[in-house]
Amino acid sequence: MSTQEPLPRAYEPAQVEAKWFPKWEAAGNFHGKPNPEKKPYSIVIPPPNVTGILTLGHVLNNTLQDILCRYHRMKGEEVCWFPGTDHAGIATEARVEKYLRKEENTGRDELGREEFIRRVWQWKGEFGGKIIRQLRTLGCSCDWERERFTMDEGLSEAVRKVFVELYHKGYIYRGQRMINWCPVAKSALSDEEVIYKEVPGKFYHFRYPLADGSGYLVVATTRPETMFGDTAVAVHPDDERYKHLIGKMVRLPLTDREIPIIADEHADPTKGTGCVKITPAHDPNDFEVGRRHGLEVINIMNPDASLNARCGAQFEGLDRFVARDLCVKLLEEQGLVEKIEDIRHAVGYSERGDVPIETLVSYQWFCNMKELAKPAIEAVKSGKIKFYPERWSKTYFHWMENIQDWCISRQIWWGHRIPAWYNDENGEIYVGMEAPTAPGKWRQEEDVLDTWFSSWLWPFSIMGWPKETEELKYFYPTCDLVTGPDIIFFWVARMIMAGCEFMKEIPFRNVYFTSIIRDEQGRKLSKSLGNSPDPLDVIAEYGADALRFSIVYIAPVGMDIRYSNEKCELGRNFANKLWNACRFRQMQGGVSAGFRELDPAVLASLSCDERWMLSRLDAAISSITTALAEFRFHSAAHELYDLVWSNFCDWFIEAEKVPMRAGGAEKERALAVLDYALFRILRLLHPFMPFITEELAHQMGFVADGASIMYESFPETDACCSADPAELERVDGKFELVRGGRFLKASYNIPDGKKVKFYVKAVDADALAFFREQEPSLRSLLNAEEIEFSLDDFDSAARGAAPSRLCRFGTIYLPLADLIDVAAERKKLEKQQKELQGWIAGSRAKLSNERFLAKAPEQVVADARAHLAELEEKLARTEEMLNSLR
Repeated sequence: MSTQEPLPRAYEPAQVEAKWFPKWEAAGNFHGKPNPEKKPYSIVIPPPNVTGILTLGHVLNNTLQDILCRYHRMKGEEVCWFPGTDHAGIATEARVEKYLRKEENTGRDELGREEFIRRVWQWKGEFGGKIIRQLRTLGCSCDWERERFTMDEGLSEAVRKVFVELYHKGYIYRGQRMINWCPVAKSALSDEEVIYKEVPGKFYHFRYPLADGSGYLVVATTRPETMFGDTAVAVHPDDERYKHLIGKMVRLPLTDREIPIIADEHADPTKGTGCVKITPAHDPNDFEVGRRHGLEVINIMNPDASLNARCGAQFEGLDRFVARDLCVKLLEEQGLVEKIEDIRHAVGYSERGDVPIETLVSYQWFCNMKELAKPAIEAVKSGKIKFYPERWSKTYFHWMENIQDWCISRQIWWGHRIPAWYNDENGEIYVGMEAPTAPGKWRQEEDVLDTWFSSWLWPFSIMGWPKETEELKYFYPTCDLVTGPDIIFFWVARMIMAGCEFMKEIPFRNVYFTSIIRDEQGRKLSKSLGNSPDPLDVIAEYGADALRFSIVYIAPVGMDIRYSNEKCELGRNFANKLWNACRFRQMQGGVSAGFRELDPAVLASLSCDERWMLSRLDAAISSITTALAEFRFHSAAHELYDLVWSNFCDWFIEAEKVPMRAGGAEKERALAVLDYALFRILRLLHPFMPFITEELAHQMGFVADGASIMYESFPETDACCSADPAELERVDGKFELVRGGRFLKASYNIPDGKKVKFYVKAVDADALAFFREQEPSLRSLLNAEEIEFSLDDFDSAARGAAPSRLCRFGTIYLPLADLIDVAAERKKLEKQQKELQGWIAGSRAKLSNERFLAKAPEQVVADARAHLAELEEKLARTEEMLNSLR
């Protein structure tokens, strides 16, 4: 065993964390490799963007993955946690463009495709992947030797193969359809990349004059600027108001065009005026109406969402919102504005560009998902894949059963270029792994694939597919996936589809959806709100273990987290408590020989406190093991906290000080049990708090130099030290009695260090015998000078005032005669009682006042009620203390 210097008085996490991670990595402790002698356990990291930095969301997600990996490693399984990053096409291209503009006053268009992509690779080499380096600070035990990037050559080959196969199978096609367009990225987006926000807007009612001069129709729109793309006005075929106008023409304002009035059921007679302007190029519903009626499709937008030449010289080149204002101004001047209403409505925003999207008709590449979805739906319905919490399966089924074709092309340069080539001489399209060798003038498709088209292959492409690698045979399918519910469609569903299609096997067996982290006010964390702490700052202040433990402790399954940095004090205090317990043990001498397995002679002579502790430890091991198997990380953290803080430190160590002071065989037995329990606790805690547990395991001599606690076995229940339930209940009763005595001392401000006398009335003869047997322990725990035990009530008439606490196996009294001036204390409490009664009366009067209840803000009323409850509780305590002094 290692011999160490005594533990420092204070735990310094920064020193310990800086010491252990390089040692683990250098020793290859995280490297997983195919091993037929072991059961495989594998996880793939949700690949963070190459542009990303560590956030609290990453902290939670990766801490949970690390807990699973370290737990299964300790269970003796061959663990491999595959890490890597995503090229994040739109986000990275925008980031590099911004960098080049700032640093070199140049950009994509000036550099050209080849040079720009070279610059992105250069930027990625210098600045990308920062988050991967930061994950080491958190203690993540990924197999860093296997780190991959979604544009590595092997992964690029996988992308090309999948595209080619799906194209030749008829699932991938190129066509003109309505798509979402981001004016910032100047690229198409999938439906899942559009975020809807409730924003203020206006509902404009415009007059469209009839071409024959006989009147006008009123149409309503939120987008006046799109009228330049109108190609019809629709009315419902059964709307009696307009039947006589169907087939006639209206003059389109601000243009020299006339457009027809058509009959279509899309027009709702109950909404607005019942007349709807039809703009097939810029609205999905209008596009379908246009197809039914053979209407012209007029795209009026440039890629940056400014208006194009189809809108006339006055509007060409204007920003869409500037054009909107000008449209309204000109229409007002022409007397064509009926009315304008203020509204709030949902507007689609580009997730990356954070600007309103445009819906427009465009030629794009699409993937038909309906057939791919069928086996993926069945995989979850049959239970082959389980979701935690299970309620997310309903969301999954709703989306999958109504799945739309996936727009997979993007008009950017950074990404996997679509492996399609066009022959401009004969119009032929060639799709293949490499450029065509057939004669002719071929040019490759300019567009690249949606970022998710590479990451949906992640669970098997990261293991070397399409090659038949040993890793793929051994580690696929992976076991668990930990991810956020916000990418259930982007990523989770698509990975299941890809696994079923290309591997003929599901990609993972369990999916755990993490909580959403909010601030104390319930707001999502964001840089713009200034409520998103930098995890590296939190780690610097509290330590990585404290952050890990705290964030899991406050994260109940399926519920949002209310986070503040102050909550990390829980984890820091917990680490200090553990450190101090180990320091106390170290001061008692060297480690016991039986710290791994208790000697039969020790087992035969255990005290009731020791049997109680070993029983509590076994119960905690059982609960924690079950909680981890069911992905109830929060429950496991609470179980660990109670086991270590309360059972082990507050009760067991304090109770064992009596046999330790006795010396000899009693001390040896006490230390042996303490060591056995402590080593099991450190192993239980290791997946949650890897740094401090590794340090303490070495400092205590439990783990040899050159070895690691991560390869020690995760504790299992130990039937060799079973205890009588009645005895365990009596020990609980003893500790309850101690709590009662401590409460009495605190109630009368008697210092902990002051030795006092207690009187205990036992409930029966058996309890009396047990308490007398436990007198040394009780005196030590209560810091009592003397404890008198009896079956009789305390004689207050003869002995004076003695407040009491009723417990399960007896009542404990604290005689006050020699401790305080009882008369003065009674006088003080009577004064306090009177004051509280007055405040309560005033508070009740306020809350019975109907005017106050009607006019005061809801929070003010709630605060008043809470204040009254607090006053009433204080009065109850005061009166209880007064009664004990009478």
